[in-house]
Amino acid sequence: MRVGLIGLGRIGRFHAETLARRVDQLIVADADRNLASEVAGRLGATAGDPWSADALVIATPTSTHAGLLLQACEQRIPVFCEKPAAPTVAETLQVAEAAERCGTMVHIGFQRRFDAGFAAARQALLGGELGALHRAHLLTGDPRPPAPEYVPVSGGIFRDCHIHDFDILRWVTGLEAESVYAAGANRGEAFFAEADDVDTSAALITMADGTLVTLQGSRYNGAGYDVRMELAGTLATWAVGLGARAPLHRADDGAFPEDPWPDFQTRFAAAYTAEIEAFLATARGEQDSPCTVRDALAALYLAEAADLSRRDGRPVQMAEVTK
Repeated sequence: MRVGLIGLGRIGRFHAETLARRVDQLIVADADRNLASEVAGRLGATAGDPWSADALVIATPTSTHAGLLLQACEQRIPVFCEKPAAPTVAETLQVAEAAERCGTMVHIGFQRRFDAGFAAARQALLGGELGALHRAHLLTGDPRPPAPEYVPVSGGIFRDCHIHDFDILRWVTGLEAESVYAAGANRGEAFFAEADDVDTSAALITMADGTLVTLQGSRYNGAGYDVRMELAGTLATWAVGLGARAPLHRADDGAFPEDPWPDFQTRFAAAYTAEIEAFLATARGEQDSPCTVRDALAALYLAEAADLSRRDGRPVQMAEVTK
């Protein structure tokens, strides 16, 4: 298989290293041609036209995703794209319709679906080990805020950060949300408020079957990168993200991990690798897309509802943003 990769930023280079070990030929491209040549030389890849390949990986800035995905759909090239599929609902719908019209396989990158802990929790819940699910909790804490110039174009904390929580909530539970009540606060640098964003977040999500879900997030989790999920059922409670490297100081015994997770790439390195392997299997026709554009759209709808709720200071019904 010949695979093209567009975009050689932080996550693009990680994907390039994974692909170089698993495909017959990797063709890389970046707006910085010198960077493309350097990465190609280091990995034994080719710097050239990625559209000549059998499958395509997109790791470019968010603003370019929709256009590149539409081109891939029209050319009927199996494509993997980092989240989000597009920055807006309208563009995401356009990509979903194009993929369905052209019959093109599109895989959107929500790597938590390939994390062993989240996968085990999903299997336990679906297998009945937890009994009836009554409550869930999600948390994402970044160790440090993003660059000030990124915040105004990020889409806000719910679209940029918590969209991963929204996707994994749907995937693990198999449930859809009915309403969202979200809030946010500015506790750090002024550039968040200046961009009409927040650095601290919380939300209460009511699922269609009445299950209550709480969510919290921070851009200032200085102890390390913290991602967790808790599922409480009538028979058992399962937690994801409480391993030896979780950046938590245990007040009961005073213990703290010596090597807490420093960032998302380290925490989800194995998941990113498994995600690319799944994409290659999908591109070969061995399985369906593990995360379609419609899945990405459902997560984006949740993010839209949460952001609207934060701004209006009221609960938002999902029907308000999906109609």
